[in-house]
Amino acid sequence: MPDFLHKPTLTGDLVVLRPLTEEDVPALLPLFEDAEVRRLTGSHAIFDEPALRKWYGSRSDQDDRLDLAVVERATGRVVGEAVLNEWDADNESCSFRIVFVPDAVGRGLGTEATRLIVGYGFESLGLYRISLEVYAFNPRARRAYEKAGFTAEGVLRGALLWEGERVDATVMSVLAPEWGTTPA
Repeated sequence: MPDFLHKPTLTGDLVVLRPLTEEDVPALLPLFEDAEVRRLTGSHAIFDEPALRKWYGSRSDQDDRLDLAVVERATGRVVGEAVLNEWDADNESCSFRIVFVPDAVGRGLGTEATRLIVGYGFESLGLYRISLEVYAFNPRARRAYEKAGFTAEGVLRGALLWEGERVDATVMSVLAPEWGTTPA
């Protein structure tokens, strides 16, 4: 049985993943305020700071998901979050999501953070399958997921209604037997 109550610190060359806290909200506010981040993640909801403080303050108590802050090592700045959620105990699987503040993209931070949390999911939590959905208008994220070992499985047609237009989502996954066999 995976232990999701244990919130690890995972260290790479570029980033450190550590438990999210309420104190991370000011650094993460741009995620919720930036129109392009909201579009790329398909986020319709608007969150205010008190609601975000309550949410992030409760992450350490969750026994069915892992929410980690992505900290850029060079600056010590919180630049995003990486999450394993929607745990399916019967099938030893989770969903994965990751998001960064707008000025932290395109520097390899996401690729490394993805490898760290996915590796933890397989090697420490004993997961068999980790999956995600990526919208058709986010090819940069899809390339990053492929680079980290995710494979496209299919398309959820018209999965998102964004500003009056239907957008497809590609379902992607990586399986434990495949982990570590993908190029770095």
